[in-house]
Amino acid sequence: MLYWVGVAAFALAILISVSLHEFGHMLTAKAFGMKVSRYFVGFGPTLFSFQRGETEYGLKGIPLGGFCKIVGMTPQDDDVAPEDQPRAMWRFPVWKRTIVMSAGSITHFLLAAVAAWFAAISIGLPNTAYPQTDADTLAQKPVISITECTWITLPATQQTCTPGQNGAVAGPAYAAGLRDGDLITQVGSTPITSYGQLTQVIRSLPAGRTPFTYERNGTTATAQVDLIAAQRAPVTDSAGATTTVSVAGVGWDERSVPTMIKSSPVEAFGATADYGWFIVKNTFASLKKIPDKIPALWHSITGAERDPETPISVVGASRLGGEALEHGVPELFLNVFISLNVFIGIFNLLPLLPLDGGHIAIAWYERVRSWLYARFRKPDPGRVDYYKLMPVTYAVILIGGAFTLLTVTADLVNPITIFNR
Repeated sequence: MLYWVGVAAFALAILISVSLHEFGHMLTAKAFGMKVSRYFVGFGPTLFSFQRGETEYGLKGIPLGGFCKIVGMTPQDDDVAPEDQPRAMWRFPVWKRTIVMSAGSITHFLLAAVAAWFAAISIGLPNTAYPQTDADTLAQKPVISITECTWITLPATQQTCTPGQNGAVAGPAYAAGLRDGDLITQVGSTPITSYGQLTQVIRSLPAGRTPFTYERNGTTATAQVDLIAAQRAPVTDSAGATTTVSVAGVGWDERSVPTMIKSSPVEAFGATADYGWFIVKNTFASLKKIPDKIPALWHSITGAERDPETPISVVGASRLGGEALEHGVPELFLNVFISLNVFIGIFNLLPLLPLDGGHIAIAWYERVRSWLYARFRKPDPGRVDYYKLMPVTYAVILIGGAFTLLTVTADLVNPITIFNR
């Protein structure tokens, strides 16, 4: 039950954010004197509406977004009354039209920033410095986790490590008294500054007793670790051919770097900015990968395992929100909400019709073209004919619709899950 409450809550949050997107367009358009004739939440049949001034407000039956009608968005709009012609949007300066068309995306960015700020002061934001790759892990401080059992010969299949059985022995570091959370500062005569260096030094030494200098609770001590020879794959390639090296039975302690960081109200502004930039970078990286992920999406529908890095729709995001609430992980709910708003904001600014970014791109194209013609003392070529762009617009709509259908279907038949339900 809690799962479905979370799904509904997340879907409602997205509906509100999309409605506020349209409200941003309406608010800025009215502020500049443009005429906004309609503002509706939802699509399809009208459930109710009312008139306030020159704008009709209402709610429609299909809660999948919203819209506002700004009079005369393009010169080709043929529904502009003669008395409204001076207030047609296309007649306004390009900078005003840019603000109006970008206001929706700016609203999403503001929603994400506000949610991130509240998360920072309450439950914390994800630590953007947390290791994302093997190389990141190797660069961390040499804070260790201890294995009580160590394989000498790596088993071909998954087995329980039991000292004295199947090529397993007691962990040398554990036997020497080292424990989880110890910071290794020196191995033999070599000072240690990173986990990668620690691994490299251990593997380069001969098997046998080796002094490990470490810090624990502010106190420095030395443990004599009997390094053993064992088969291991290269550090950065766990699937590589194994070689015989010295091992101590230690790993990197993931708990040494917090996954979530809480901030004071003042510190939260900086944390929000850092986290926002982190999401923006990852959003652009995800956009670049979308074409490569389409085959994986299709295969997930036809029975293959769902790749957790494939795109998700609002349906998939809502399901993740439901899982987050069901399992008592509010930070996941907020992080998905924040990331989705940033993604929608950036996606809407892509220079493609019918997206907001397409209208902005055309407005600036017209402005630059008029400037160039004036420089060469040629007559102003006027406005872009949107009808000539309709084939490209329809192609974008068709591709976007097909992609949306694909992601929604995948999220229904083979969804990405964080927890086992």
